[in-house]
Amino acid sequence: MSKSIHSFCKLPPLLLCAVLLLFNIPALAEVKPGTITGTITTADGQTVPGVTVSLKGNGISAGTVTSESGRFTFNKVKPGSYTIKVTFVGLASEEKAVELADGQRVTVNFMLRENANQIGEVLISGRKQKYKIDDPSPSLRLNEPLLEVAQNIQVVSSDQIKDQQIFNMLEGVSRNVSGLTMQEHWGNYARVNARGDRLAPFRNGMNIEATWGPLTEDMSFVDRIEFVKGPAAFMLANGNPSGFYNVVTKKPTGTTSQVFSFTAGSFNSYRATADFDGVLTKNGKLQYRLNLMGQLSKSWRPYDFTNRTAIAPVLRYKFDSKNTLTAEYTYQYQRMNAFGTAYLFSTDGYATLPRNFTNAPSNSPSSGIRDQSAFLTYEHTFNSKWKVTAQGAYFYYKQTAYSYWINSISSNGDVDRNLGLWDAVNKNKFAQAFLNGEFNTGKVVHRLLSGLDIGDKYYIPDYFQSGSLDPDPANPFNIHNPNNGPVTLPVFDRSVPLSERGKNAVNTEKYQSIYVQDELGFFDQKLRLTVAGRYTHATTTDPYAGDTKGHKFTPRFGLSVNIDPTTTAYAVYDQSFVPQTGKIYGGQKVKPITGNNMELGLKRDWFDGKWNTTLSAYQILKNNQLVTDPDKHGESAANYVLQLGQTKTKGVEFDARGEIITGLSLMVNYAYTDSKISKDTDPANVGNPVPGFAKHVTNAWLTYRLQHGSLKGLGFSTGYQWQLDRLPWSLGTGTSDLPNYFRLDAGASYQIKKMSFALNVNNVLNKYLYSGGHEGLSTDGKTVYSWQAEAPTNVRLSIGYKF
Repeated sequence: MSKSIHSFCKLPPLLLCAVLLLFNIPALAEVKPGTITGTITTADGQTVPGVTVSLKGNGISAGTVTSESGRFTFNKVKPGSYTIKVTFVGLASEEKAVELADGQRVTVNFMLRENANQIGEVLISGRKQKYKIDDPSPSLRLNEPLLEVAQNIQVVSSDQIKDQQIFNMLEGVSRNVSGLTMQEHWGNYARVNARGDRLAPFRNGMNIEATWGPLTEDMSFVDRIEFVKGPAAFMLANGNPSGFYNVVTKKPTGTTSQVFSFTAGSFNSYRATADFDGVLTKNGKLQYRLNLMGQLSKSWRPYDFTNRTAIAPVLRYKFDSKNTLTAEYTYQYQRMNAFGTAYLFSTDGYATLPRNFTNAPSNSPSSGIRDQSAFLTYEHTFNSKWKVTAQGAYFYYKQTAYSYWINSISSNGDVDRNLGLWDAVNKNKFAQAFLNGEFNTGKVVHRLLSGLDIGDKYYIPDYFQSGSLDPDPANPFNIHNPNNGPVTLPVFDRSVPLSERGKNAVNTEKYQSIYVQDELGFFDQKLRLTVAGRYTHATTTDPYAGDTKGHKFTPRFGLSVNIDPTTTAYAVYDQSFVPQTGKIYGGQKVKPITGNNMELGLKRDWFDGKWNTTLSAYQILKNNQLVTDPDKHGESAANYVLQLGQTKTKGVEFDARGEIITGLSLMVNYAYTDSKISKDTDPANVGNPVPGFAKHVTNAWLTYRLQHGSLKGLGFSTGYQWQLDRLPWSLGTGTSDLPNYFRLDAGASYQIKKMSFALNVNNVLNKYLYSGGHEGLSTDGKTVYSWQAEAPTNVRLSIGYKF
């Protein structure tokens, strides 16, 4: 007996989980309560949120409201006969009868006689869930509720973004999901880290990660942000196994509305937005969405500013109830000070300079960025169970820019500042096609997903021209006695086209992927087994590291089981594939990163689906990690690497979000992360932490709005961000010397009829907050600290009006 137990304990964690679940299958089959679910759509195929759905019969009387995707669910329903009634103000109610057997899951869909435009303002927008979203966007290709997905997916809704007055991806989005940290940045793109590495940026389901781009999304045209964490290689064409975030842009809803807002804030910041949504034809087939934004903003640092413009038109044509074509274009323009002015340097330690300190001279040149993207998406629905989607996208990013850094710094504070040219172009093309379907083989339900991904990324920069701002050693710039007066700027030559200036620095990546996934549902889909595989071929070119080619088949296995109608346990295993470049002495080719990723989790809906919690534990193992070759082989400029490295990242994450009671919403999360070097050319490095994460991260955001009385519509909110045991992006000394991070924010708002007012106060405690690392720029062997300071206490006041 003991020998059997010993052998059983040696099973891999995922297999052990599967065995335990299979042993409990008889118990699952004995569960008496069932589930009634369904979706409400309009006559023209639009899903309808905020609709009241009631269930009566067999001594039960219950009610709920449809989610953003028009879905409703009644859990723990006893077997028997029921009547489902759909009602909303101004339209005739509809009823359907349903018979529910022991443990059965029944789907009851409603199609309203009206189209989306006819319904218009009748929808009860105030009843929708603000923080909890039940279903992934169609761009994630998963045709099932988030509760059933064998994956940790957290969604930040547009309501959360609005309540916190977040303007772009660089501001506070990370607080809404466990384990996320924002690393230092150049002001043009967002670097969001989680589970020991950077999350790849997606937009509408496409991997748009580019070299130093694309421009971070403005929230004016963003509908939601989906964070797909951990084992995500199946959804990624190729990318880090830590996961990705998917920015979903606003689309036409088929209803007519216009929303305007104006915001004024600290540091002479002004912002105006407009959101137009409606139809262009009487039959409602041609729909539009137009979002506009303009922003002028200075900074707490002298000479810094960020001015932005965004224009995002979308057209959607519904040929009939089965065929839809959507065309989307987004234009963003940003004018700001030269990149890098936010960085501070000192040999005395972090935060040893005022947070409004700058190395920039008063005549600092500005940088301009134009970012354009276009999507074309075609959807064909064969029937209620089969659908095909095809889409293409083109991204064009161009910057005419400058960047600051330093050539050196001495312990007495003397700095040799450097200004360089940084003109660049990113041109990226993508294509996707995928098929969603559902069929049965006996009593087994199959949810099928198959498709292909194609990407072509091109980057050309000119960062070869630079010069010192302090060429006279007798008159240096000193951080303890700064002179930020005008200086003689280096002369840059733009007379030659960028295609010539940057031809020796072109970086490209091309990939092609095909994939198939089958989710097999057993026992009325209480037990779901996912089997999937992706084949990826990728080619990269790098002028410094040479060309690389790689291809790999990556499998994926998942198991998800309904412990009861509102609780799901899951386990998932997959492999990652990340092409990389480098130069190995002797001519050996660099292999791509591969890894084994495992995750276990528990999800639960509470209070009739108003609240959700997710608990997950994971381990990510990355093989073929590149490390620096300690022997330069007599060539100091060769920058050789060795491919003997490996990293192991593991952790635990918890997320909770939703409405606790009517009017009271809460988002709270916690994550523990541990990322270490598990193999290295130098055995002394084994066990050292991988830079760029915090061991403990916790966040919360609480909102309460009065529902009755003369002050109905008045709301208050507050939240914190807390990071402990932070490790800088560049370890330098090999230890963590960043202090803990705590930020408190608060807000108040008021909604009266079509008007809304909001006041947010960020960094209420006025703490000196920053992130940073180390740089090898010392002239006398001292440790050089670099960091970026955040804003002191600041406010934003917004006024909105909805027609």
